[in-house]
Amino acid sequence: MEGDRKYRRLDESKQRSNSPEYGSSFSRYSDNDRKRKKYYDGGSSSSSHKTKRDKIYPSYERYGSSSSACKKHEERSHFYNRDERLKKTQRQSVHGPDYSDTSPDKREKLDTPADFSFCDYRRELNRVFFYEPSLVQDVEDLWKFVKKYEAVQKKKSESNQSSKDRGTDQLNELGLPMVFNKHDLVNIELSIKNRDLCARLPPYDPDLDDNQLSPTHISEFRKIVQLYLGFKQKENFLKLQKLRESQANLPVAQHRDEIIEAVKNESVVIIAGDTGCGKSTQVPQYLLKAGFNKIACTQPRRIACIALSKRVAYETLNEYGSEVGYQIRFERRRDQHTRIVFITEGLLLRQMSSDDSLSTYDVLVLDEVHERHLHGDFLLGVLKCLLHQRKDLKLVLMSATINIKLFSDYFGDVARVIQVPGRLHPIKLQYFPLSVEDRATKSERFNAMPYLRILQLIDSKYPNDERGDLLVFLSGMSEIQAVVDAAKEYNMKKKTWIVLALHSTLSLAEQDKVFDYAPEGTRKCVVSTNIAETSITIDGIRFVVDSGKVKEMSYDPVNKMQRLKEFWISKASAEQRKGRAGRTGPGVCFRLYSEEEYQALEKYSTPELQRVPLDSLLLQMVSMGLPDARKFPFIEPPPMERIENAILSLKQQGALTSCEKLTSMGKMLARLPVDIPLGKMLIMGSLFHQAQPVLSLAAALSVQTPFTNRAFRDPECENARKSLESDHGDPITLLNALREWLEEKNHSRGSDRSGTRIWCKRRGLEEQRFYEMTKLRTQFKDLLQDCGLLKDLEQPNEKMTSSERAMRHGELKLLRSMKREYQNAAPRKRTLLKVDPFEVCGEDEEKQGVDIKDVEFRMRNDSNQVQSLLTGSSACSYKDLMMLKVILCSGLYPQLAIADEFNYCKTTSEQLFHTQKKPYVALHPMSVFGNNPKTLQLEDSEIVTIEGKRSKQPFSAKHQLISYMTLLETTKPYLMNTMRMPAAQTLLLFSQDIHTNFNLSRLVCDSWLQLDFPLPLAAETLLIKVAHIQYLWEKLLQMRLEDKETYILERELTEEIILFMRSEVVYSIKRLLAADLKVMYVGMGYNEETINPNPFQEDFEAHPNASIGGMQVTARITYNCLLETSFDSKALEDECPWRCDHCEETFNVSPVQRLQHRQTCRKTDIKGDDVVSQEPLTPRKPNSKAFECSDCKRTYYFTPVEILKHKKQHAAGPSST
Repeated sequence: MEGDRKYRRLDESKQRSNSPEYGSSFSRYSDNDRKRKKYYDGGSSSSSHKTKRDKIYPSYERYGSSSSACKKHEERSHFYNRDERLKKTQRQSVHGPDYSDTSPDKREKLDTPADFSFCDYRRELNRVFFYEPSLVQDVEDLWKFVKKYEAVQKKKSESNQSSKDRGTDQLNELGLPMVFNKHDLVNIELSIKNRDLCARLPPYDPDLDDNQLSPTHISEFRKIVQLYLGFKQKENFLKLQKLRESQANLPVAQHRDEIIEAVKNESVVIIAGDTGCGKSTQVPQYLLKAGFNKIACTQPRRIACIALSKRVAYETLNEYGSEVGYQIRFERRRDQHTRIVFITEGLLLRQMSSDDSLSTYDVLVLDEVHERHLHGDFLLGVLKCLLHQRKDLKLVLMSATINIKLFSDYFGDVARVIQVPGRLHPIKLQYFPLSVEDRATKSERFNAMPYLRILQLIDSKYPNDERGDLLVFLSGMSEIQAVVDAAKEYNMKKKTWIVLALHSTLSLAEQDKVFDYAPEGTRKCVVSTNIAETSITIDGIRFVVDSGKVKEMSYDPVNKMQRLKEFWISKASAEQRKGRAGRTGPGVCFRLYSEEEYQALEKYSTPELQRVPLDSLLLQMVSMGLPDARKFPFIEPPPMERIENAILSLKQQGALTSCEKLTSMGKMLARLPVDIPLGKMLIMGSLFHQAQPVLSLAAALSVQTPFTNRAFRDPECENARKSLESDHGDPITLLNALREWLEEKNHSRGSDRSGTRIWCKRRGLEEQRFYEMTKLRTQFKDLLQDCGLLKDLEQPNEKMTSSERAMRHGELKLLRSMKREYQNAAPRKRTLLKVDPFEVCGEDEEKQGVDIKDVEFRMRNDSNQVQSLLTGSSACSYKDLMMLKVILCSGLYPQLAIADEFNYCKTTSEQLFHTQKKPYVALHPMSVFGNNPKTLQLEDSEIVTIEGKRSKQPFSAKHQLISYMTLLETTKPYLMNTMRMPAAQTLLLFSQDIHTNFNLSRLVCDSWLQLDFPLPLAAETLLIKVAHIQYLWEKLLQMRLEDKETYILERELTEEIILFMRSEVVYSIKRLLAADLKVMYVGMGYNEETINPNPFQEDFEAHPNASIGGMQVTARITYNCLLETSFDSKALEDECPWRCDHCEETFNVSPVQRLQHRQTCRKTDIKGDDVVSQEPLTPRKPNSKAFECSDCKRTYYFTPVEILKHKKQHAAGPSST
């Protein structure tokens, strides 16, 4: 009976394996397989079944073919007699197991359970097949295939029982199978042998019995893997075929040969290709195939660089290579093998600073040149000059709405124009001008009703089953948010729309959502700025709503104010927006303005060169060795007045000499990729050994603020944010936020890597900004070291122990592997969007996948380096904090604002301030002082009452000014990134011009703020101190530029500045109007008495000020040029005789004579000379004569008036003497 059962099972197994539905069944056995059997004695212990199954397998090295390996890979069989198994075990103990591939003529069938599934052995099979190097890129996708494959096989076996009698091993005379088998169609064979795959299996455990994989299972799964790879290969071939067909059908493909021939024979080629012709993706590929190996393609926006590089890499089958790359600020994916690089215009200009001939490129493709960005226009001029130097350089200009005549005339005969028609489907144009009610809305929020009416029109006129998404063009983020909120509220009832925002401040993941598909019966509504006009293309757009507006940044050089204002778009932009509706099929464009308004639009947009500050651009031009900026070949030169203003500003900043050559500071400023104020701040920070906190602060101020709207609108975020705020101002608050983020990042190492992300979300912060800060900080540090302003600091990891180095090495290995896996991962597939009106799935999506920013941060910084960053981003003491504020203010001056005198009786939102050029500006509502302006106001206890002194402005020692980073006008002028500073000390320290009256009781700083001192001696002391500080400051800067030792001088200057900023002096402060300035100065030719020696600065020769009168005693101070007022006359009458603290003598002298005497006494004390000088304090005046005072026992050289004053002094009483 036992033998009958044995052969019955064998027959059933053979029949099952011969079935065509099973293919080459995984239940076969051969004679070689039987050799792997080990002596099996009895059943297995069920109690240990699960425990041993769940063991962690040993390392792969143990699974070799040694004698010890004979214990593994036992198959399920109970029909061998004891003698056969014993003999087999003896043979294996001598020769080891036989893992050779089985041959068809020596196989038997295995009785495999009907419920057997490879998915139950996923863990073991992953170890066998998919450990590094992996056979399959997407293992998850393969297991989905396996699951479907097994389901199909099971279904076929149940429905086709008659096929079980067929044999699959029968071959004809040619050696071909007699029965069809899908495995025979696979054109892929794995190079690895079954023997090597089986060696990766865990050791055989007799207790597991039927729950172990056999070599035959491995062989069958190998065939499934090959079947999957063959399927993917065919799928990819179909994709490739479709891709090549679509490329061939692009309009630009018809001009391929013409473009290549033009680039080879001409220096400049202008391609005017309509929207959708394929020029941005295809032209670089044409040039690459034509033999050009070093191609740079510029784009005006970072998102376009990334998107185009990914698309071109996909089309060139180089997704996982480096032949096609990109380079943007903070991020690059290129190496020495890169042949096509997409790069921003600004970065290409930076590369010219180190390689003025751009020798690393042989073709430059400038895309979207019609946008006329500042760097784009400058780059055109630079390349026009470069073409004369490099005859081999090729320049290709591309745009959809290019002004062909302007550009062709600019380059002359060397330019060839190629016009490529577009491939647009018919577009229906409808004008819906806004009604009077819509235009007249004065509410704070943007009126979204006209856009909702378009949604209602589409819902009512076009069935939901007709595909087609909506793209809405708006001018700015506030308008986008208003329409998005209104559309989502509308969709709560309809459930037919998925509303998405698109603008540059969104993360890449959020931007990628606009490329996904909408589910059946719904449409996407993408609400975008002009970023969707040219930079990116969204498939499936059928409807376009054009508001006709765009927000552009302009610059007011008079008020030194940036304006983010809404403007009408140009006709070229209107056509670009309209074209987005006809890319994939017939479309409709709704214009929310009239046809008459369209006809009134400008043909092309205003170039950015005409509306932004030119200081940084001109500094960069001079640093690149370009000739006179006035003669630079701009395609459309800016007004000469603006160039002159920019040059004057650079001279005032100390970047240019009077001959318009770069100063030492100018050379360093030109190498720093920041605005000039921040560049000066970095340089000054290195002077005072405050480089570390200044680096962090400069980086924080150079990127977009991490504080989002939620930080100020969400009550929970607002409460959590309070701990970060500093009453010193926004820059210190940013520094606090960076420090706390680094602290959180340091604590989260090795634990939950999403800790900082959650920390940021709770406070309404954008974590991406902190990563940008750390990257930029490293760049700034490297640049300062290259300039010699910052010594190479000892790296924190240099003090690591051997065990710490080993741990760091392992961590870096893991991080590099994660980064490599992320970079080599297939591009994100377009997925089906979820209809989620309540937006409850966003957090889960954020937690998925590798946080590549965190990986890159941890690769650059170990725990010691994070701690070093943390220390460098802190201002621990009052001294450090005050020096940090002084350094920041040195770069920002003259960007100061004074509070309106009536602010004390106004609400928080009504607070007003005045700058030197622009009165009545407001604090930004998302600033520290915008939410707490009382910090800037005087307390009652801080106001000092002076007897006999009446003034509209209060006397106090606590007056404050606001130093600001930017003056930005949107709905109204706002002060951005503000910081409070002591008023008198800041003005005296940084003013370019300080004008005084005779007794120094009144000082006018830069002709807009007046300081009145009730005690002239206090002002006198401050002036002498500030003159000395400025002298030491300039000396320190010069010594550092000459690389001299400055430690002693630096320490002295730091102490002087701290004492000066802490000085308590009572004064009042007043803002001067234009009418005040007209009657304030004595004028040329007055009060020009010779002052020698000069008590303000010994090495400066005092001379008359030709414009306002008085004497110029330092480069910044003009003495006695202000007309006397009743306040000054009263102070002069009340002036008492002065007693010198050094020589203890009393004099009735002028302020200048008093200062000269102080100077003489100090010198006498230093020399140790006890002889009292009998020389006059000043050179003899024309009408002076010797006067012997019997009371003083001294000889003076006085004028008649001074003699009378001196006699009057003695007549006052013996106490005066």
